[in-house]
Amino acid sequence: MKRLLHLIIYLALAITVQAQSWKAGTVLSDSELKDLKIEQFFVEEEVSEDVFARMSGKSFPSSCTTKRASLRYLKLLHRNKEGKTQRGEMVCNKAIATDLIDIFKQLYASNYRIERMVLPDEYDAVDEKVMTANNTSCFNFRFVSGTRRVSKHGLGMAVDINPLYNPCYNTRNGKCEPKAGKDYATSRSTKKAALPLIDKQDLCYKLFIQHSFRWGGAWRTKKDYQHFEK
Repeated sequence: MKRLLHLIIYLALAITVQAQSWKAGTVLSDSELKDLKIEQFFVEEEVSEDVFARMSGKSFPSSCTTKRASLRYLKLLHRNKEGKTQRGEMVCNKAIATDLIDIFKQLYASNYRIERMVLPDEYDAVDEKVMTANNTSCFNFRFVSGTRRVSKHGLGMAVDINPLYNPCYNTRNGKCEPKAGKDYATSRSTKKAALPLIDKQDLCYKLFIQHSFRWGGAWRTKKDYQHFEK
């Protein structure tokens, strides 16, 4: 009985240490990779008090009409620009949490490169900053410009992938978001980049479409190459 009790305590401490040492944006060491169990990282959780404290006043402002209970916190792995395994995180709507876990698990297994995946709150939830940092993210509450309609990101139902290299480009007025991504807004079929430029041949595109997401890059005037929504 004592041995069983000691084993339970040991496992509880091990899980606690792992949770405390887990930090999005950090690269896993060789020793961590050796003992890696994928299932420990591709998981969804309710938004904890600690995570909510990071979001409050930023991606979750006082005007937010999306319920915290409808959101989920995802722990993910991804390959960074150098191909190294990096911890990632994302807040999304619980309706697409399972979809995203499956998609990002397949992207990771396929060595698909995603430079950065932390909460937009690390950039004060300012969209231009988030995109310029090439940060992949989902929930960031806002209304559609000029309306009281909540955007897909405000609902946690849209994901932006490598936004610096896959910018949102208005073909009518030439406006590009982020501004630093304008070089990647045109001539995408011939442009060379350090990370994938999303098109209909891209694995990321194929996986999101398989999960019934819509791609902003297919829109007529506003080409939102980074954007997948449901």
